[in-house]
Amino acid sequence: MQNIIEELLVPETNKGLFYGGAFHAASQPGEIVVMNPAKGIRFTTVPDASPQDVAAAVAAARTAFPGWSGLDAFDRSKHLRAFAEVVRDNIPLLAILESTVTGRSLREMTAQMGRIPEWLEYFAGIALGLEGESNVVKGGYVTLTQYEPLGPVALLTPWNHPVLILIKKLAAALAAGNTCVIKPSELAPVSPLAIAVLAKQAGLPDGVVNVVTGGPATGAALCAADDIHYIDLTGGTDTGRKVASVAGQRLIKSTLELGGKTPVVVCEDAEIDAAVAGVLFAAFVASGQTCVAGSRILVHSQIYDTFVQRLAARADQIELGDPMKDSTQMGPVISQAALERCHRFIATAHSEGGRQVAGTQALEMPSEFAKGYYIRPTVFADVRPDHQLFQEEVFGPVISITRFETDDQAIALANTGDFGLGVSIWSRDIARAHRLSRHIRGGIIWLNDHHRNDPRSVWGGVKDSGFGKENGWDALRGYLSKKSVVIRTEPGYDDWFAGSNRYG
Repeated sequence: MQNIIEELLVPETNKGLFYGGAFHAASQPGEIVVMNPAKGIRFTTVPDASPQDVAAAVAAARTAFPGWSGLDAFDRSKHLRAFAEVVRDNIPLLAILESTVTGRSLREMTAQMGRIPEWLEYFAGIALGLEGESNVVKGGYVTLTQYEPLGPVALLTPWNHPVLILIKKLAAALAAGNTCVIKPSELAPVSPLAIAVLAKQAGLPDGVVNVVTGGPATGAALCAADDIHYIDLTGGTDTGRKVASVAGQRLIKSTLELGGKTPVVVCEDAEIDAAVAGVLFAAFVASGQTCVAGSRILVHSQIYDTFVQRLAARADQIELGDPMKDSTQMGPVISQAALERCHRFIATAHSEGGRQVAGTQALEMPSEFAKGYYIRPTVFADVRPDHQLFQEEVFGPVISITRFETDDQAIALANTGDFGLGVSIWSRDIARAHRLSRHIRGGIIWLNDHHRNDPRSVWGGVKDSGFGKENGWDALRGYLSKKSVVIRTEPGYDDWFAGSNRYG
């Protein structure tokens, strides 16, 4: 049997929707075109699932739920470890598939893929340590607490890290005993289909992992489905508001990991070369298309000119090209719309008085990639807090640098706007870095590093960056309901209406 990923890599292959352990044709005509952003050409298509298709996938998840949730945690753990091994065996092909659909360099995707099995192994492990509690309480009672899975849950995943972010959610949801219906972004929906098939190949029961592809209407139908009991979204803030509204109306739990405008604070005592390297990674990994992209760089005036010069020189050396080549360091952005958005930000930055210090050279690509959505790493210095580039999320490789004089000024600049996801602070004075971290708003703060992720490190934002947590025990418990069982231990019984005075 041909490997599912090899099948999905064949152009124009449309495998359909995956639920109940098998592929299914959509119930109505309509396809979504998936592009190859490096070449700017059509790669494949996926079905645009109807509400009826969504209902069928949710029904498959419901059918599988009693068996999956009823397994002992040790048995679910064995399934997840087997799943991790199947994913690990397929990393080379998964990396190629991800690179083809997202445009990210194969070197980058291979490095990221190498860590993905860790999430499955981690949650397989900590689920075994999830224990209830027991208390003897007033009046001759014992209370016990037990954790229960929620039921079928919805995982809404983005296009920038299709497999990583899916596995982050999926590992916690499955370890807790839930079944899942995944709705991936219509821009990068192919690899989640591969993950669902790999789960089946690893021995997970049919219906435990299901995927419906489609656009916003498909996502809306999934969130509104009566038998969905939790919504876990990574996406834009506008989408997050809509999902939160639906979850609120339905009174179900949700976790939202949304947008960001991540500040990077570089103090005068920072190791400049290390900070430059860190900012390059923060700003331009994934072509700047991450929720924690370091896009607002705040640099102390004492080192400002030196930092700007070194960062600009390094940014101009980043090699763009064929994502499949080892020498390529940065690929395209995801779509023509994303490219146009970057160009609009650049034009506005010029009109507002920003000084472009990197990305000014003409972009010349080989003919095969001439229609790709490429843009050079772009850096503007002397950006003011009232500039659009300082305030708004670009989601592309266009960043700003702003000068500060004091720690209080750095804090005020870093806290500008409504986002609160990632922050990084660069200083050799660790006590100072800690002080700054206490006052800068953000759910994830790195000191002398950026964008480091681990299944044990809690991840999530505040304000317009969302709420709820991924990773760690918080994520596992988020997918569970905690039940209290109260046991009477005193002999006899109470009869209130016969004169008993005990109440509560």
